[in-house]
Amino acid sequence: MTPATSAAPDAAVPRASAATLDRFSYDDDIVRKFLFATLIWGVVGMTVGLLIALQLANPFFNFNTQYLAFGRLRPLHTNAVIFAFAGNAFFMGCYYSTQRLLKARMFSDALSRFHFWGWQAIIVSAALTLPFGFTQAKEYAELEWPIDIAIAVVWVVFAVNFFGTIVKRRERHIYVALWFYIASIVTVAILHIFNNLSMPAGALKSYSIYAGVQDAFMQWWYGHNAVAFFLTTPFLGLMYYFMPKAAEGPVFSYKLSILHFWSLVFMYIWAGPHHLHYTALPEWASTLGMLFSVMLWAPSWGGMINGLLTLRGAWHKVAQDPILKFFVVGVTAYGMSTFEGPMLSIKSVNALAHYTDWIIAHVHTGALGWNGFMTFGMVYWLLPRLFQTQVYSKRAMELHFWIASVGIVLYVVAIYSAGVTQGLMWRAFDETGRLQYPDFIETVLKLMPMYWMRVVGGAFYITGMGIFGWNIFKTWATRPAKYEVPVIEAAPLAPKYVETHPVTPAATAWGRFNQVQWHRAWERAPMLFTVLTVVAVAVASLFEILPTFLIKSNVPTIASVKPYTPLELAGRDIYISEGCFNCHSQMIRPFRYETERFGEYSKPGESVYEHPFLWGSRRIGPDLAREGGKYPNLWHVRHFENPRAVTAKSIMPAYSHFLTEPLDFDVIQKRVDAMAMVGVPYGDAVNKAPAMARAQAKDVAAAIASEGGPKGLEDKKIVAIVAYMQRLGRDIKVTATASAPAVGRSGGSH
Repeated sequence: MTPATSAAPDAAVPRASAATLDRFSYDDDIVRKFLFATLIWGVVGMTVGLLIALQLANPFFNFNTQYLAFGRLRPLHTNAVIFAFAGNAFFMGCYYSTQRLLKARMFSDALSRFHFWGWQAIIVSAALTLPFGFTQAKEYAELEWPIDIAIAVVWVVFAVNFFGTIVKRRERHIYVALWFYIASIVTVAILHIFNNLSMPAGALKSYSIYAGVQDAFMQWWYGHNAVAFFLTTPFLGLMYYFMPKAAEGPVFSYKLSILHFWSLVFMYIWAGPHHLHYTALPEWASTLGMLFSVMLWAPSWGGMINGLLTLRGAWHKVAQDPILKFFVVGVTAYGMSTFEGPMLSIKSVNALAHYTDWIIAHVHTGALGWNGFMTFGMVYWLLPRLFQTQVYSKRAMELHFWIASVGIVLYVVAIYSAGVTQGLMWRAFDETGRLQYPDFIETVLKLMPMYWMRVVGGAFYITGMGIFGWNIFKTWATRPAKYEVPVIEAAPLAPKYVETHPVTPAATAWGRFNQVQWHRAWERAPMLFTVLTVVAVAVASLFEILPTFLIKSNVPTIASVKPYTPLELAGRDIYISEGCFNCHSQMIRPFRYETERFGEYSKPGESVYEHPFLWGSRRIGPDLAREGGKYPNLWHVRHFENPRAVTAKSIMPAYSHFLTEPLDFDVIQKRVDAMAMVGVPYGDAVNKAPAMARAQAKDVAAAIASEGGPKGLEDKKIVAIVAYMQRLGRDIKVTATASAPAVGRSGGSH
């Protein structure tokens, strides 16, 4: 490979006579702020992760309170780690490196602080709303509409500040790290806006404007690319800046950087549908997602190779330098995750892995190894530069590295084993042709030793975080009384670019292309570069989105499928609020081992009125797509009140508050109206939803009492969620010619 020609520029080297130089300083205070936020939210997010790991090993750790139950805390854990820990880490590295790469202070100190405090306020809002059950039930996008608007505002402020800095830069060419920052900023904005389009139905309640298949497609177009453009490309940008700095050498290959960037940006955006193999998503979309996922192997490994080979000539330092150790393991974890991701997208592999803990192990390899270790290495490199003192303890850095590494190994080995065990047990048949493990709880119990091992691995990793925090605090404590603020001198950009090192064009077209002067031209035109990045992302997205939304055969309807009744809708809202979709899928795939266990496979037409789709991404508990009519109403009451009274050894939290908390009938009309606004044909329910809900609630309560259950439940939450449970998957059993009410069917008669 060609050695890099665009190594990170040295900001301290003036390039012109003193008479023409600008004098300025960098804003490192904002970097320090993001550093502390990274540490604090990292500890919070990982501690919540340890708690929910304990809850899966023993339901006692739900503490019998709805506010700490698994379904509500799991999205808090994922949001805290992704957007709080990794997000603040990206901002920290971005603010530090951008100023130095562009030889310019950030465009606006006020915007930098608005970005910092606005982002922390959003995180606090998430930490308050998710445990209280306010969620729109979209993975990694659970926050409700007012917070989504705040995210958009803060992100735009960040973008203005970033691009404003580019405009006032003193370095003509934008370095490779900045390419990845640009791609991250513009693509996250696109993903966030289109995935979160919703119809408000209250101050903290909304319904996605998309339904069923289309909502599932948009969710995983967002979900996969949130991983790509929030956890991958930003950290690749950080890798391209901080690894060469730590290794004290240039990036291995400039040409490989170009190939890595453009192929990754273009291909990643296609891959989301592989999360929906064998579901009601059209086959063509699923296959397209698989093909582009497999092709992603090349650019992903190109980036890993470029990172690791940046250490050429510096490998002898790795044994002595814990910062390089963190970087090497981080980049290796990136390589492992990006090998495994395409492999999991292959349909035959996905058939086994989907819905299992294998996927959890896969994402944690990336999160703990790639995002975590890159962050740790970056922070340790920054500490002496930001606090203008030596890192307090190098031995503590070494201890942190080894204890966190052991934690990762324990975690992923346990959960990979759990995932494969689940997949194989679910599909096992005995010699008579029957399911070998027909009772779902058998597979759950088999996982307990692995779940406890995960707890131990997670505890190791968090112990490492404790050492990390202690070392940061002790280093900060030895800082000078007042930070020195170096004055930088650099020449302003000339209004017109003048080539100072002209290159003789090669004789052939390939030779001229291979000289990559065309890319050098793009790099000194950052707005053009940004537009090209947006085009690459948008074109790939539209190729999938337009057919999914415009071709009617992709979303066939079924005449007997009707909207949920107002009471069932209220029950569905409770199901969403409690985060039940985090454990239960509602999509039976067309495999014999699934249809034998759960019932007839799911059809796309069954979800046309579902905003959002709620197909689920895991099966910690059984699939619920055909739950309606399987059990009496009283069974559901007992099950929610105390799951272990119905299924011994169940790890499901108790929801006894459903039997005591009143159902708010007053909000039902507003919610039905919002659903009607997004296209659900609600008929008379738009005028009398509360009355219809009360009538059905009375029927359900009477049915529960007649089965020997408690009386007087007609105004409690339990009647709504029982009505919803009893409705699931029953519509296709009704013939199209049968007489059906205008809106749904009563759950009280089952």
